[in-house]
Amino acid sequence: MILTIASAAQFLAVLDLIAVTIAFPAIGQDFAPAPASALSWVLNGYTVVLAALLVPAGRLADEAGRRRCFLIGMVLFGLASAACGAAPTLTLLVVARVVQGAAAAVLIPTSLSLALPAFPARERATAVGAWTAVSAVAASSGPVIGGLLAASDWRLIFLINVPVVLLAVGAGVRLLPRSARGPRQALDLPGTALVLVCIGALVTACVQAPEWGYAAPVTLAVLAAGVLAGVLGVRHVRRAAQPILHPVLFRTPGFTPATLGLLGYFVAYGAMMLAASLLFTDVWHYSVRTAGLAMAPWPLTVLVVSAVSGRIVGAVGGRGTAVIGALGFVAAALWWIVLAGDGSGGTHYAVRFLPGLIFAGIGTGLYQPVMFAAAGSLPSSQLSLGSGVLMVSRQAGTALGVAVLVATMGGQQHPEFGALRGGWIIAAVMSAGAVAAALRLRRC
Repeated sequence: MILTIASAAQFLAVLDLIAVTIAFPAIGQDFAPAPASALSWVLNGYTVVLAALLVPAGRLADEAGRRRCFLIGMVLFGLASAACGAAPTLTLLVVARVVQGAAAAVLIPTSLSLALPAFPARERATAVGAWTAVSAVAASSGPVIGGLLAASDWRLIFLINVPVVLLAVGAGVRLLPRSARGPRQALDLPGTALVLVCIGALVTACVQAPEWGYAAPVTLAVLAAGVLAGVLGVRHVRRAAQPILHPVLFRTPGFTPATLGLLGYFVAYGAMMLAASLLFTDVWHYSVRTAGLAMAPWPLTVLVVSAVSGRIVGAVGGRGTAVIGALGFVAAALWWIVLAGDGSGGTHYAVRFLPGLIFAGIGTGLYQPVMFAAAGSLPSSQLSLGSGVLMVSRQAGTALGVAVLVATMGGQQHPEFGALRGGWIIAAVMSAGAVAAALRLRRC
């Protein structure tokens, strides 16, 4: 039951990120004549704040208690969702989305860190497999759910969260184990500020570059600020007595390869997901609903593979399972590079595209559980913090994958197939990097 509650939080946080994208036209019509630059922050405000706060929120949860932080985050997420659904102006909607992103930053790392200790080490890959499957289903069903709800009223995308939050909070109060507070440490204000600036600036540069321009002074300035904050942050971590990110975190066996591997994997994931969606809607001219259904084999395969991922780990080990998963992503990208074309129709989809979705589902179902389970090897006092770091890889990687694909499209609103093939080439390269990271895991 703990895993169910944790997975519900993960589902809501991911679904809101994806479904809102589909509702953009409807939101724009309601708040016309709002400029596109302002409207984009309905999505980007959530994305940037979520990514920037994951690490500080994870640290806070380890010190203040994961159960307490999870329940507070869930209540805040529900209130922010209600505010989004009732927002009378675009400004208030963006503010509510920022609050929603902050709440999600608390929910995501605490959900994983609450679930992992409930399972023995040998079963954690299976547990994370279920948690991963929920995330994949939320991401892949987002276009379908978002399209269906937006067709009636885009506000339902947010309001539907409220009853789910009420159920999750009620179950959480009764069933979630109370976790002891971690050792009290001095607040690392400089380190926290550097983490916020580094991650926030880098993700902002990724999500805003298509609108600002990839070589625009503002894009380069924000990117430079993020890189500088990162360099100063590494220097600070090495010198501070109690840094927000202690170096011992990255000396834990398997944690650094998992962090880097997930970053590469999610760059590939972001590029592949967007390229597939654009192929369906802009090249093959599917409706939003049909495009969402066409993506369904991906999450369905994840569900099947996740159910047996624990057995596969038992048979070939965690490292072998992760390598197979990353190779599945490589195979998906190569399949689409070679075989997907600008034709359409049922036969074309079934022969030229569907196998790639199945390969991608196998990759998701095998790679993510092993890599996210690396958080389980951390000391209990750093479970939420470590989970937050791994989630930063997810958020930053996905944003970077989308940004790089948009760059290869050269600003085309309706790209041709050749531009989308560039996204799959990027995905193949980054997936190969994910294979290399998996090979660095200890044999287990």
